[in-house]
Amino acid sequence: MKYLPLLWAGLFRKKVRTLLTLLSVIAAFLLFGLLQGVKVAFESGADAADAKRLLTTARYSIIEPLPMAHLRQIQSIDGVEAVAHANWFGAKYQDQANAFAVLTVDPSSYLDLYREFDIAPEQRQAFLDTRTGAVAGQRLVDRYGWKLGQKLPIQSMIHAKKDGSLNWEFDLVGIIDSNDPAIRGNTDMVLIHHDYFDEARQTEQGTTGWYVVRIKDAHRAKEISSAIDRLFMNSPDETKTQPEKEFAVGFAKQIGDIGAVITRILAAVFFSLLILPGITMAQSIRERIPEFAILKTLGFADGLVAALVLAEALLLLTLGGGLGMGLATAAMTPLNAATGGRFPPLFVHGVTWFTAFGIIAVLALTIGLPPALRVRRLQITEALREG
Repeated sequence: MKYLPLLWAGLFRKKVRTLLTLLSVIAAFLLFGLLQGVKVAFESGADAADAKRLLTTARYSIIEPLPMAHLRQIQSIDGVEAVAHANWFGAKYQDQANAFAVLTVDPSSYLDLYREFDIAPEQRQAFLDTRTGAVAGQRLVDRYGWKLGQKLPIQSMIHAKKDGSLNWEFDLVGIIDSNDPAIRGNTDMVLIHHDYFDEARQTEQGTTGWYVVRIKDAHRAKEISSAIDRLFMNSPDETKTQPEKEFAVGFAKQIGDIGAVITRILAAVFFSLLILPGITMAQSIRERIPEFAILKTLGFADGLVAALVLAEALLLLTLGGGLGMGLATAAMTPLNAATGGRFPPLFVHGVTWFTAFGIIAVLALTIGLPPALRVRRLQITEALREG
């Protein structure tokens, strides 16, 4: 700490130049924080996936229905602990812009398999007891101003009732939520009773969309997946079973490989960042050669002078990187408010901060090492003659 005033004086010797460099570092790490937040949001489904959960869908397309009779057969397989089912309802609320996921499920088995979702015990029981009951994610409730006990009119875009109407009505009896932002993004849905839905719909009674299978040992995931698929091989309803995380990653990549796109953007940003602060640092050290010679004359060892140069680069990048990451973190709240809950929650993960400081250390070493080595080899007489 005793060398901090010396570092600060050297860093801000040319204030305008340093401030412009600092702004470029702030902008780079602000972009890093924001883009990583988007990446985490897109990958939240995969990150929140339970290693002991498998998803069984129709072999060729998830939109093809599967017979409810598959459930008992899947339950009979060695290593399977529990099975639930779900079906895509496809819905909107009031108008086309208000589209969100609605799943038809068996309330008890489905909530047992997704224990990461928080729901009050009395609301869970109300869901089990009310055939027309529905539970909704907290963010949807906040977005639309819903209240417990109200009627929930929802229009399906896929399933008609027996009278041909696409308009359905449910009773909102519960709210699901999570304190973990990654999991909370997966609660942006409404769950309804499959039995009530199956009786009231016009076609495809006795079928469901996919099965969620909980296994006893995550290390047997591939083995059990193969056993499930062999069970229905060469039948009219063949299946494809895979770990939930694998399914979530594949589903996200249908939109595009967001992670790869973001990585390329950030690589270009940080490569540019190497050039500007690197040039600034080299120019600053070159202008101060006589000053470093005087420090050596006063008894500063070669290694200490070189360490001061490295510390100066680290201070510049830590200031800029810390401010940039701080701004990115602060920006998440208004960004989440601006999306109106229509996007998974954006947040700057602790891992992102850790990665940012790792990048700062690498950049500081890359930028600061060449001038530090030059100063270390500096001969006092030659330096003073240069000055």
